Amino acid sequence: MNMPFSKFREVNDLVMLSGEVPLDEEGRIPEGIVAQTDLVMKRISSTLAQSGLGLSEIVSVTAYLTDKSDFELFNSTYKNYFSAPLPVRTTVCCELFIDAKVELTVVAARSLSASQA
Repeated sequence: MNMPFSKFREVNDLVMLSGEVPLDEEGRIPEGIVAQTDLVMKRISSTLAQSGLGLSEIVSVTAYLTDKSDFELFNSTYKNYFSAPLPVRTTVCCELFIDAKVELTVVAARSLSASQA
């Protein structure tokens, strides 16, 4: 599908990713918030790797959940991908345009590793 946006954009030392959804290689969405969060994080990691970055360079996350009751399981899965200092995060409960439980968008900073060394 040809969507009218970029997967990611780099501006100065920032890399901004479009919202990432839990679609596997065959375009399927796995069952459950844990599997979907894991897949989204793996997809984000893969996209960041294209710019030579990893999850530790993420400074900001916006999380979109479709069901408030998934919040605890989402958090317990999400936290496995980060260590201190944690990125800032905003979490919103909303309807998504696909039948998924989660969508994440992130901003990473290329200079983050150098400034924390």
